Amino acid sequence: MEQLSDRLNRLSPSATLAMSQKSSELKAQGVDVINLSVGEPDFNTPDHIKAAAIKAVEENWSRYSPVPGYPELKQAIVNKLKNENGLDYKPSQILCSNGAKQSVCNAIMAIINAGDEVIIPAPYWVSYPQMVLLAEGTPVFIDAPIEQDFKITPEQLEAAITPKTRALILCSPSNPTGSVYSKEELEGLKNVLLKHERVIVIADEIYEHINYVGKHASIASFDDIKDRVVVINGVSKAYAMTGWRIGFIAAPEWIVKGCNKLQGQYTSGPCSVSQKAAEVAFAGPQQCVEDMRQAFERRKNLIVKLAKEIPGLEVNEPQGAFYLFPKCSSYFGKKDGDHVINNSSDFAMYLLEVGHVATVGGDAFGSPECFRMSYATSDENIVESMKRIKETLARLK
Repeated sequence: MEQLSDRLNRLSPSATLAMSQKSSELKAQGVDVINLSVGEPDFNTPDHIKAAAIKAVEENWSRYSPVPGYPELKQAIVNKLKNENGLDYKPSQILCSNGAKQSVCNAIMAIINAGDEVIIPAPYWVSYPQMVLLAEGTPVFIDAPIEQDFKITPEQLEAAITPKTRALILCSPSNPTGSVYSKEELEGLKNVLLKHERVIVIADEIYEHINYVGKHASIASFDDIKDRVVVINGVSKAYAMTGWRIGFIAAPEWIVKGCNKLQGQYTSGPCSVSQKAAEVAFAGPQQCVEDMRQAFERRKNLIVKLAKEIPGLEVNEPQGAFYLFPKCSSYFGKKDGDHVINNSSDFAMYLLEVGHVATVGGDAFGSPECFRMSYATSDENIVESMKRIKETLARLK
């Protein structure tokens, strides 16, 4: 009898991966699709990092690593957190995993019991609520619309906290919106959290370096709450190392020990060669990070300008990451032949099938009135995709 577990039946498949697969299928049929659905830098991994990986292979770094990662990598992360973020951690407070995605999931699985509530600002990254469901927790959403630049307020946070609240997931810079919380905004949230000692903050900072408004602010920088913060980061976005799969947590030791116990049972330590490459990424020259950030900022300015020229889209100015999350609900109820736009999933599918541009509907991110575009692609692709979207939407009546 083909029966999957109840645990799996509670989960939804990833909408971003589904759209990417659909666009790949169309491409395989010879259709010229521009893919703006995947959150992945289009740059190659910098040469000095690749050289470190080659050296690691030649030096036979090919055996199991300690579960939380090699001591040298953990020390490089400790140094990075001190030098770049002004945060003091010990190597025993660091655990490296197979990408920041596993780091987030480890943290959730380590602290959430059945029935615990986890506050997730919406729009959110598609996997957060699914991970909470996997841990038998209850996702609690706070709506942060485009009018608030997709950021929650202290008042909203206070109203959402109950005796069952165990965690808040905070992503800044944000996927899918590109919004960035300032230090002052984080302090406002921190002051609310101080009143609720049971609540742990899972701070996803994977887009830290793709920031257009100055220095990154971490909620862990406030000493009075640092012992309740799990910082999540990694090498995927800043160093164009998505496929290398190295993420980490920096957290109180009791949480790191719990995650270590968990990871020791289901994946062990991450790839040995990737760890040696990541060590050099953190410890080596950082100009490559700034060069990519500047390219993303140029593209952001380009896509925002072009999107604002498309009638019916409401566009805000992202402050980080490489996503634009326009409001498209003015098109709901419109038609083009057999295509009827009832929601943002229909909207995204219409853009793919008729305009041959792959985006992701906002339903999956908890904001059904918006859709997500990744501008981690060439200027030429941005110009052409915006032209196609403008022409395609003009057909809707």
